[in-house]
Amino acid sequence: MTFQEQILQGIPAVLPQPKPYEPQINHAPKRKEILTEEEKKLALRNALRYFEPQHHATLIPEFKAELETYGRIYMYRFRPDYRMYARPISEYPGKCEQAKAIMLMIQNNLDYAVAQHPHELITYGGNGAVFQNWAQYLLTMKYFAEMTEEQTLVMYSGHPMGLFPSHPDAPRVVVTNGMVIPNYSKPDDWEKMNALGVSQYGQMTAGSYMYIGPQGIVHGTTITVLNGFRKIKKSPKGGLFVTSGLGGMSGAQPKAGNIAGCVTVCAEVNPKITHIRHSQGWINEIIENIDELVPRVKKALAAQEVVSIAYLGNIVDVWERFDQENLHIDLGSDQTSLHNPWAGGYYPIGYTFEESNNLMANNPEQFKEEVQKTLRRHAAAINKHTVKGTYFFDYGNAFLLESSRAGADVMNDHPTLGREFKYPSYVQDIMGPMCFDYGFGPFRWVCASGNPEDLAKTDKIACDVLEEMMKTAPEEIQQQMADNIQWIKGAQENKLVVGSQARILYADAEGRIKIAEAFNQAITRGEIGYVILGRDHHDVSGTDSPYRETSNIYDGSRFTADMAIHNVIGDSFRGATWVSIHNGGGVGWGEVINGGFGMVLDGSKAASRRLESMLFWDVNNGISRRSWARNEGAVFAIKRAMETQPLLKVTIPNVVDDGLLDF
Repeated sequence: MTFQEQILQGIPAVLPQPKPYEPQINHAPKRKEILTEEEKKLALRNALRYFEPQHHATLIPEFKAELETYGRIYMYRFRPDYRMYARPISEYPGKCEQAKAIMLMIQNNLDYAVAQHPHELITYGGNGAVFQNWAQYLLTMKYFAEMTEEQTLVMYSGHPMGLFPSHPDAPRVVVTNGMVIPNYSKPDDWEKMNALGVSQYGQMTAGSYMYIGPQGIVHGTTITVLNGFRKIKKSPKGGLFVTSGLGGMSGAQPKAGNIAGCVTVCAEVNPKITHIRHSQGWINEIIENIDELVPRVKKALAAQEVVSIAYLGNIVDVWERFDQENLHIDLGSDQTSLHNPWAGGYYPIGYTFEESNNLMANNPEQFKEEVQKTLRRHAAAINKHTVKGTYFFDYGNAFLLESSRAGADVMNDHPTLGREFKYPSYVQDIMGPMCFDYGFGPFRWVCASGNPEDLAKTDKIACDVLEEMMKTAPEEIQQQMADNIQWIKGAQENKLVVGSQARILYADAEGRIKIAEAFNQAITRGEIGYVILGRDHHDVSGTDSPYRETSNIYDGSRFTADMAIHNVIGDSFRGATWVSIHNGGGVGWGEVINGGFGMVLDGSKAASRRLESMLFWDVNNGISRRSWARNEGAVFAIKRAMETQPLLKVTIPNVVDDGLLDF
């Protein structure tokens, strides 16, 4: 069968042969035993809903074995034989170009070069899933191939509920992931519901089909590292950045360090992902012996090299040994998947990678104790360095949150906020006040043709737009504009593409609209193919996350989620091609609500109308919330937006003289 025929087939009527387990692939760790015997039967009943009754007797022992061996029913037998990657949009079957674009994005999320655990349909973060099982993938792709512009696909945590009648201006897909009742958002609730096959953790951009590989976070990490060095008033050249994690999102860190121009040491315990990042050119060197790492770093600092070094081992060894050697760390962070601490997101010191995985599956309570013991040591080592002048920031991965829960020394008393973390979130200290408050966030686009020449053309279009805007940009956003122009000019030479022909660029609403309109006009002229717009959920308006995206909200509302919900509702009727809303993402299940969108540009007047309406709302919804929280940059930005759009009327906060409150 051809690729198109396989897509149109959906779930095959004749069972395919079982697939052999491929040990060379980076697989998800075994999930812990959490279901009762009756619940295991329920999980099997749930899985078998996808298949005709004549196949049940064959599939029951197979699915039961998967549940017992891996803690989940992935339905490996139904994994497609074709190569998984983002094909040119013209190669997908279908009646609707928008649907074809979404199929392209789904396959990109599952590309072996992009996905962390491709056979388990997990894109990044250890549990950030596109689907729960392969039957969902097959059925979803078939629905897209059948969809018309008069239908909308409804997705319930990876399950395609079905195609429903709608209209051309409605989203083609509405995605929800993990939207459970609030009192059932504990980690074990997710483990149980995911094992039952009724909910999933979509992360931020995995379950919303908008992940573009590590490039998606390289730009934000580069801005963070550059501004981190600016905060300590030191040039990155000859500076040292120490961090950990080389997985889906965290793999961007060494590349960002290279672009910023410092020495980067990034620890990772998983040999497979370490060597993948090395083969992709995202890290320069791998060192497995701490005794070799120390002199290599000293040599690099003395020579002011721009180099990224992966230490294949536990990050605690690095922090402790560098303290003993009195090796000064300028910037420090952590980007392990601590939103998922008990299922492979963070590994304890004193165990090999294999030993940790065995302990995790077979003795989860001891594994948890060892992880928390390691977190206490990790935090203690960091504290020794910060006393010497290291600037440490939390990268929004729940490092400080889980460390505090482990009893680590990471808390301080704040005069107005009470007990607070002693180290700021990178959003709280850098990205929030410098970028998000002014409307700058991770705007993305993907060239649907798959042609690298189209990407080069879009890079130039975006650069030309920004340089023209820079001429009249107010002083308050000159630095942001300059950083982004520098970024886009170096995008090609830094070889950031992994998977689809995609780009990320931090831009405000004005920049996003002007760039998107310029793309749409280029499509109309036949200069480039279709372009798919999107963004990271980690943005101005998409995410309510009290310890990350909204950590610089100080009016008491940072634990509310009105902004993210309004964002998705508003995008839906303003022209988004698809929208998504998730529980969890980045900092953990039950800790955040985040939403995203995708939009297909086809060169039409309708696309031009939609992009202006939707992109303006998508950013200014968040700026208005940040303004109401009395954030000075956001007050400036929303007043400027109202000057450009007469229909925008936003309530501006009045500020109280603090002296009047001294009673």
